[in-house]
Amino acid sequence: MFEGLTTIQIAAAVVGGYLLGSIPFGVIVMKAAGAGDPRAIGSGNIGATNVLRSGRRGLAALTLLGDGGKGAMAVLMAWLATRGASDETQATLTALAGGAAFVGHLFPVWLGFKGGKGVATYFGTLIAAAWPVGLLAGATWIAMAALFRYSSLAALTAVALGVAYSALLFHRPLPVTILAAGMALLVYIRHEANIRRLLKGDEPRIGGSKTAQPPADNLGHNGGPKLES
Repeated sequence: MFEGLTTIQIAAAVVGGYLLGSIPFGVIVMKAAGAGDPRAIGSGNIGATNVLRSGRRGLAALTLLGDGGKGAMAVLMAWLATRGASDETQATLTALAGGAAFVGHLFPVWLGFKGGKGVATYFGTLIAAAWPVGLLAGATWIAMAALFRYSSLAALTAVALGVAYSALLFHRPLPVTILAAGMALLVYIRHEANIRRLLKGDEPRIGGSKTAQPPADNLGHNGGPKLES
């Protein structure tokens, strides 16, 4: 699978992708706009959904674009670095870079390895790595969100089917399918609390009344905010 790749290329893709993915756009845009810190409101998450709870839709949109764009950028840079290589070689390096960016978003070095849940970065990464798979997974999210109005359920369904879309429907190279499967697994792990609430019927729906107040259990021992999961 790694045939045709140098150690330098692999290291650059993994380290560069991780550092790019670690950029916390939600924190950056909110602080730059004087809107506070997303880790201190709602679920404490740094993603666009929680930024939206600040009441600033524009900031949420910027966060969404940033979080998705960094995954896509990591894949694009790896793709450019392997122009002229075989499809398998190119797929391997782009999967490594995209996967590293995704891990960077979930565990950013700049925030003590406490990051987001990865949905926007998942879609940005997958669209760049295999656009038919990413777009169909995105359409799945939209359909599920419209039908059931649960953002978490839509994401969990979309990432699970994304693996099937890659392997069975579009027959993408194995590294791309492994990337889709690995990201899906991490999305499920990061949504553990959401899954429990869905099973209990306590998960808030899209457009629900969940406020931007910092819940008591979102405070760490030092009085600072901590993430939901």
